[in-house]
Amino acid sequence: MTPKQRHNCMSHIRSKNTKPEQLVRQALWHHGYRYRLHAKDLPGKPDIVLPKYKSVIFINGCFWHGHDGCKDFVIPKTNTSFWLDKISKNKARDARDEAALSLAGWKVITIWECELKKSIIDETLVRLFSELIIPD
Repeated sequence: MTPKQRHNCMSHIRSKNTKPEQLVRQALWHHGYRYRLHAKDLPGKPDIVLPKYKSVIFINGCFWHGHDGCKDFVIPKTNTSFWLDKISKNKARDARDEAALSLAGWKVITIWECELKKSIIDETLVRLFSELIIPD
């Protein structure tokens, strides 16, 4: 890819209302869970906030958040130092936000993009619903 093609491709990646996020929201709504989206008053602006359950859900892209051990997390061969730096900063920010939310009494649930593939989405959603029901 030329730098211009790469820029064009990367500029079209959204941070809100992604397909993985919409899948989880649809399942939650269908099962009667009501939620807020992208709460600006909470650290990290969680993708989904369930105030009744004092829980927040982050739906992380495997590449952008550096999902360790995932086949979808591959460092690009060009501009490698930039991407390694960016992803390590993202991971540090995620850890800081999760710690702040936990300290404030919120249950933090992270769902990875690879966990929402057709072959395992049902298992992921069962895990999500059980985590919401069972208190810490």
